[in-house]
Amino acid sequence: MMIRRRSALLGLAASWTCGRSSLALAGSGGGPDDPRFVVIILRGALDGLAAVTPYGDPDIVAHRQGLLLPQPGQEGGLLDLGGFYGLHPALAGMHELYGAGQMLPIHAVAGHYRSRSHFEAQDYLESGADQRLDNGWLNRAVAALPGQGRRPDGYGLAMGLSVPLLLRGSAHIGTYAPAASQHPDPALYQQIASLNAADPLTGPAFRDGLKARGFSDSLMEGAPAASRPADGHKPDPFSVLSTAAGQMLAAPQGPRVAALEIGGWDTHAGQVGRLKGPLGQLDRGVQALREALGAEWRRTIVLAMTEFGRTVRMNGTGGTDHGTATVAFLLGGAVAGGRVGGTWPGLRSDQLFENRDLAPTTDLRAVAAGVLRDHLGVPHGALARVFPGTTGETVRGLVRVA
Repeated sequence: MMIRRRSALLGLAASWTCGRSSLALAGSGGGPDDPRFVVIILRGALDGLAAVTPYGDPDIVAHRQGLLLPQPGQEGGLLDLGGFYGLHPALAGMHELYGAGQMLPIHAVAGHYRSRSHFEAQDYLESGADQRLDNGWLNRAVAALPGQGRRPDGYGLAMGLSVPLLLRGSAHIGTYAPAASQHPDPALYQQIASLNAADPLTGPAFRDGLKARGFSDSLMEGAPAASRPADGHKPDPFSVLSTAAGQMLAAPQGPRVAALEIGGWDTHAGQVGRLKGPLGQLDRGVQALREALGAEWRRTIVLAMTEFGRTVRMNGTGGTDHGTATVAFLLGGAVAGGRVGGTWPGLRSDQLFENRDLAPTTDLRAVAAGVLRDHLGVPHGALARVFPGTTGETVRGLVRVA
């Protein structure tokens, strides 16, 4: 398959799936000074009150005593965000970005829909429209960039078997599944060989078959030393994908827009223990993306968003159920951060949405539109096409002024 790389891209997209994480890429120009934009979809509904806890609101204790972490300054406590909010301690790397003015949480944010169905909400989240569509707002944003219509030589490439709805649309998107992506992890081969080692029939057959495919004796006795990181732990899939995304986005002629996703946020039970894992993966992935981007981090904005929030009150199994408003994160060297954005609605019973959820005060589409216009360069007049059903409303002041 011959692929020509050109500096003028109509829409390069790549989708690479690994466990609960996946990566998609799109190109908007390919010039070395182009801004970079990354969207991270947190599939499963992140509890924004746990990720960014308003410990300064006195009503939070009555609703979720069993879910609250100690306040900032205490052992295992929240990481302070200015005296009212605290960041979950699993997000220590993102807290450093906050201190450097490169992280902006926006609280009480929600999509324009009020569905508590994961499937419907994720479709609306990615389409950005008031009805379900077969194309996504990020694809429409790339197509709306100045000069895209005059670039008939653009091309698209998808690494994997599918492209997320967020990047589907009129931009030229192809698909290509690299052979290596269909091979199991070497550790699986090792486990199969180990389970059959004592069998006089299948044991030798597995060993001979693996040797014929180029596997060494060391693989069948254990994972090769070269495949183990120095700390003995295998990198999680989201960090691997984040590194790949950063390397491609940093390339002088590479793509300029990426979409990643990470699952594990549906915490109906045992939330305190279960939430540490995906939060830690998100934090490590953001750091991996930053390191891989290198100097291009200063031209980058990352938007981490989820389909809806979770209930204010803890349920009977130590978790939370599907809610409405939550938190979104903007990260990157181009973010005007070091503060918490949004309008706090309060947690009194009469302030809750439908007497159960954090009330939404900011439309997530307006946040995305503000970044698309002020960072990526999408014309203001095109935003109503990117987000059908709106008049192009934007949240201002999200992008750092050079």
